[in-house]
Amino acid sequence: MTADDASTVLSGLRRFREPREAPRPGEVCEMCGEPIGAEHGHVVNTEDRNLLCCCRSCYLLFTNAAAARGKYRSIPERFLTDPAFTLTDARWDELQIPVSVAFFFHNSTLDRTVAFYPSPAGATESLLPLQTWDSVLAAGPLARQLEPDVEALLVRRRDEGYECYLCPIDACYELAGLVRLHWKGFSGGAEVWAEIDGFFDRVRECSRPVGAGNA
Repeated sequence: MTADDASTVLSGLRRFREPREAPRPGEVCEMCGEPIGAEHGHVVNTEDRNLLCCCRSCYLLFTNAAAARGKYRSIPERFLTDPAFTLTDARWDELQIPVSVAFFFHNSTLDRTVAFYPSPAGATESLLPLQTWDSVLAAGPLARQLEPDVEALLVRRRDEGYECYLCPIDACYELAGLVRLHWKGFSGGAEVWAEIDGFFDRVRECSRPVGAGNA
């Protein structure tokens, strides 16, 4: 998904923070054209990284990895966290991420792990060496459960330490869209950091500890 696409998925987290709404005029499934509400699932085109808003029937169709030969994949709705997750500043610096938040996922088309971070331009790719991923994050329990293309590891650096979540990929692009919309000036401004804090508060509330019956 490109930086220009990020702003189109700002409804991505509505499904876990808002009640179900009736379809609004003009909101339709991008697969079949059926009306959909604000609370709806997403399907990712694994070849061009586009996210498609879908009705429930189309969403369920592409939960089968064999459907469309894997070109389209439904994005899961699970949020997991690893309470034992630890990371040192030196290890974080190895990832070569210039900001305090990044997300990582396996791109099947490229057959490698890729890293992105939110920026005023949207989701920006980091040139992550594969060996760095292996040494820093790949050994953790969240990484072992990660579904290619549709889930990501979301890592945040804070003054008191680091936090890591397994999230749907559309949630990560939601965060990138929030940063793009609200960033002001050189440091972003108070508004964007309040949005980021609120986003992580919601993710925290939705996440269950890894291994707690959620494999």
